[in-house]
Amino acid sequence: MGNYHAAKRGSKYSATNISLSLADRFLLRRSLRIEFILGILSLAFLASCSTDDPTTQTADILSFEEILQTQLIEAQPGDVIEVPAGTHDFTRSLSLNVSGVTLRGAGIDETILSFKNQVQGAEGLLVSADNFIMEDMAIEDTIGDALKINQSTNVTLRRIRTEWTNGPDSKNGAYGIYPVQSKNILIEDSVAIGASDAGIYVGQSSQIIVRNSRAEYNVAGIEIENSTHADVYNNIATNNTGGILVFDLPNLPVQGGRATRIYNNLIFENNTANFAPIGNIVANVPAGTGLIILANDNIEVFENQFTDNENVNIMIYSYVLSGRTVSDPSYDPYPEQIYIHDNEFIGGGTTPQHPMLIPLARATGDVIPNIAWGGLVKEGASRENIVCLGTDVDVSFVNLNGGLSPEDASFETVEHQCILPRLAKIEFQIPGD
Repeated sequence: MGNYHAAKRGSKYSATNISLSLADRFLLRRSLRIEFILGILSLAFLASCSTDDPTTQTADILSFEEILQTQLIEAQPGDVIEVPAGTHDFTRSLSLNVSGVTLRGAGIDETILSFKNQVQGAEGLLVSADNFIMEDMAIEDTIGDALKINQSTNVTLRRIRTEWTNGPDSKNGAYGIYPVQSKNILIEDSVAIGASDAGIYVGQSSQIIVRNSRAEYNVAGIEIENSTHADVYNNIATNNTGGILVFDLPNLPVQGGRATRIYNNLIFENNTANFAPIGNIVANVPAGTGLIILANDNIEVFENQFTDNENVNIMIYSYVLSGRTVSDPSYDPYPEQIYIHDNEFIGGGTTPQHPMLIPLARATGDVIPNIAWGGLVKEGASRENIVCLGTDVDVSFVNLNGGLSPEDASFETVEHQCILPRLAKIEFQIPGD
């Protein structure tokens, strides 16, 4: 018995130990209840703080700008990135370098990427990627170019609007829609407004279609520069300084602009004062110009309507006209094989601005003819088939013969009543066609 009791006294189940355990349990239970209540109060306090003061949140919340740029960086070929309706503010350029991506908004006036408060970057969106599709959105008020596509193949831009909402201003970005050094480019159903250089510009590229689009209040409405094989049709170019420009310039990696068709366009009232920054080549474009062809070869212009372009409806000339010099030995500054036929002209030429046209108007007391050619050709080259006007003997035309004096001008069209081979339609595989 003694051993038994001795054993019980040493046991954890002794009466003394049990009574202490009950007390401890009571105290422990009370302590836990207090901690639980304090915990609930603390959570409630933190929740109220997180509602009133975002700086107390433990996890960062990404802005829409950061979310979209992350999507562009992490995109995989075949991805479709949807951008919802609304005006979305951006402070920095966006970029995409992954091929096979579609960027889609909710509509040309529904999804707006606004760069009004941009502080960093040379453009709104820069894309260097093949098989790129962008559709149904607008880019507004960028510091530099709005949408630049660089060194890309198979580019489709549908229902895109680029705009500087403050109107014509030399501080606006240079280019609206701007593919360069690219191939197989489609721009359709798009709008470009307010660019201080060109609204829709395709440069140093090949296999180009620009159709069913509108360019307004730019220095150059639509410009095809140093490019080959382009179709520009069913567009509206109005209220620009120059409606459509087809240029080839020296000192660029890609030269030899040729094989462009300009047809079925409405080119009217391009009389906005030139607001390009001083030094830009387009700063020399006279206000009131419908179409300029500069140093390009094999150009066909047909079935367009030119209306009330006050300087001149169409002008064709060499880069060296008016005394420009060329230091690039590989550059050909003379336009050749220009075929202009079956266009409609209404008004125009009433207020010439070009230094070669002003004295002509004063001397003749008449409006400038619808088609003006600078008249310069390569040394020793034949003048045959340089500018062909089809078989229309009544076409309004002047050859300035490279001179500033009205006495140098010729209005004869006999040598220009010629027909050149029709250029081929531009065709390549277009997604969705």
